[in-house]
Amino acid sequence: MIDTDSFIAGLPKAELHLHIEGSLEPEQMFEFARRNQVAIPYASVEEVRAAYQFSNLQDFLDIYYAGADVLRTEEDFRDLALAYFDRAAADGVRHAEIFFDPQTHTDRGIPFGVAANGLLAGMAEAEAKHGLTSKLILCFLRHLDEEEAFKTLGQAQPWIDRIEAVGLDSSEVGHPPSKFERVFAAAAAMGLKRVAHAGEEGPPEYIYEALDLLKIDRLDHGNRALENPDLVTRLARSGMTLTVCPLSNVKLCNVASIDEHPIDRMLALGLRATINSDDPAYFGGYVADNYRAAAAGRRLDRKDLVTLARNSFLGSFLPDEEVSRHLAALDAYAEAHA
Repeated sequence: MIDTDSFIAGLPKAELHLHIEGSLEPEQMFEFARRNQVAIPYASVEEVRAAYQFSNLQDFLDIYYAGADVLRTEEDFRDLALAYFDRAAADGVRHAEIFFDPQTHTDRGIPFGVAANGLLAGMAEAEAKHGLTSKLILCFLRHLDEEEAFKTLGQAQPWIDRIEAVGLDSSEVGHPPSKFERVFAAAAAMGLKRVAHAGEEGPPEYIYEALDLLKIDRLDHGNRALENPDLVTRLARSGMTLTVCPLSNVKLCNVASIDEHPIDRMLALGLRATINSDDPAYFGGYVADNYRAAAAGRRLDRKDLVTLARNSFLGSFLPDEEVSRHLAALDAYAEAHA
C-alpha cells in the first residue's frame, strides 16, 4: 500500500480556487522583472520569501499587487500559467478553474487582452502537454467601485465566450457583495457563472448577500458560515460547493493553526467542501500540500480525501459527462489503493 503523501499526489482532483497571479514564485518575479526591466523592492529571492509574513488579508494584498507589476506581456502570463499547470499536474489535478484579476493589470496600463490571451495560450498548452483541462474566471476587485467593474466587464466582451464565470476577490471587510449586485446580474444575463469570496474575513451576512443578491453558483472560502447553523443547513441542503483553502486560512491568521482547521467539521455537517491552494506562492503550498496539511492536522482518512476530491469535480463547471468520467477515474483510483 502506498503512503498517504503518495496517495494524495496521485488522487485525481480538480482545483477550483486558484489566483493565477498568486502562483508567481519569487524566482519568476525576478525573471520577469529582468525580462521587462522592472525595478522590484527586493534584493534576493530569500528577501522576497522573508516578506511573506502576514497578519491579515490586506498585508498579503499589498505584496501581491506589487509582485504582479512584473507581469507585462502575453509571454509573461503564458509562462506564469504553464508553471502553475506543471505543478498542478504533478499534484494530480485533472481540471482547474483559475481566477485572474484584469483590473490589477489594466490599472497599470496593460490591456485586458494581454492577460487574457497569455493565460488562454498557457491553458491550451497545458491541455496539450498534460491533458489537464481548465476554465478562466474573471474576478472583480471589490475595493474598487461598481463603475470600474462594469468597465472591466465591457473590456472582456471580445473574450466572453472563453470566460466561464465572474468572481469577486480582494479586500473583503467593508466591501460587501451587495456592492456588486448589478454587475453580477449583467454577467448572469451574458450566460456567465458567478462565484464570490465571502466569509473569509467578512461576516456570515456577506455569505447571505452572495447567495441572495449575487446568486452565486459556488462559494469561495465560506469558513464563517459555521458561525450560523441556519446558514450551514441552507448550504448543505442546496449542495453549494465551498472552495476552502487551509494553508491560506492559517497564513492569513483566519485559523490559528492547521490543527484547528474546520475542514473535517465541514464534511461532518454535510457541506460540499473542497481543498484548494488560493495563492500558493505566498501561502506555502500547492493543492497537494493543502491536502497533506489538512490530512495531518485533522487526521483525515482516505475516505475523507476521496470525498474532498469527489466534491471538487461535482463543484466544477464541467459538463455532466466530463464530471462522470472524472468520478469514474477517481473511484478506480480509490479502489486500487483501498
